[in-house]
Amino acid sequence: SIKMDLLHSNGVLIIQHLQRDYRAYQDFLNFMSHVGDPRNIFSIYFPLWFQLNQVVGTKMIWVAVIGDWFNLIFKWILFGHRPYWWVQETMIYPNQSSPCLEQFPITCETGPGSPSGHAMGSSCIWYVMVTAALSYTVRWKDKSAVTLHRLTWSFLWSIFWIIQISVCISRVFIATHFPHQVILGVFAGILVAEAFEHTPAIQTASLRMYIKTNLFLFIFALGFYLALKLLDIDLLWSVPKAKKWCANPDWINIDTTPFAGLVRNLGALFGLGLGLNSEMFITSCKGKNSCKISFRIVCIAASLAALQLYNFVKIPTHTEYLFYILSFCKSAAMPLTVVALVPYCVHSLMRTTEKKLN
Repeated sequence: SIKMDLLHSNGVLIIQHLQRDYRAYQDFLNFMSHVGDPRNIFSIYFPLWFQLNQVVGTKMIWVAVIGDWFNLIFKWILFGHRPYWWVQETMIYPNQSSPCLEQFPITCETGPGSPSGHAMGSSCIWYVMVTAALSYTVRWKDKSAVTLHRLTWSFLWSIFWIIQISVCISRVFIATHFPHQVILGVFAGILVAEAFEHTPAIQTASLRMYIKTNLFLFIFALGFYLALKLLDIDLLWSVPKAKKWCANPDWINIDTTPFAGLVRNLGALFGLGLGLNSEMFITSCKGKNSCKISFRIVCIAASLAALQLYNFVKIPTHTEYLFYILSFCKSAAMPLTVVALVPYCVHSLMRTTEKKLN
């Protein structure tokens, strides 16, 4: 406990230093925090990659969902505090003179802080994207191509680490994480992504397999929560702390609670399985149009546009259980739209146009 308090107090000094000396970069750091938001995986990265390479797109959802599930379990095990409430409750500062940490609209997350979900989600997804891009260049055999591969390797991994460091600094800057929490998140994300580099079975998984995986993840998480609750250990201990110490009650969002993330991820995985095993997917993405660049470009544009419309769908938060149900449905609809609905509509439109021209 003493070592952890020392780690936290040193972390607070780093946060104060960032907030004082990096004020000019506030907008950029807030933007990088949004870049690391795991929800961007489903609304931006996935629709781009799935239409370019279905294998990478499928892996991306699996990595994101399993990674976030592990993040939830680790958060429940580690009981990590967040800086913005820890400084208010710790007794290590003399005369109750706790440091003043500035808060922002995205500071007041309600789950435990260790490891960082943003850092973990960002590192695992960018790891998948970088390794996927490099897999194209590793096949080059001649000397000039090998040199180009090495340059590409250096460039992409440099970009990877620049993004991860920026996301980590941004999460520390807004006082929602201690430095050790973001570092742990980055390396945990890399481990999850690397594990899926050696799991080809996900590419041929049936709908039944998706449903079984969803049930296992949900039952394990719920069982873990209930088992510890029987032992009088409240895994939602962080929620009242967030509500108590957040500078603005309007910044508290139910969407950041542990179960909200779990439901959102389970919905996305179910939607992916439903889409990949649908007739619409087989007709459109396995047909002759799927090889055309024009088909893929239109699908990317239409998918991104359709998913932006989902952002305008506001789920009511007055009833918690209703929120979880609707959140699951909305999350399932997003990959289903990318995998099946949009490609099928584009395929039908292109087929109709071809018939008219003939």
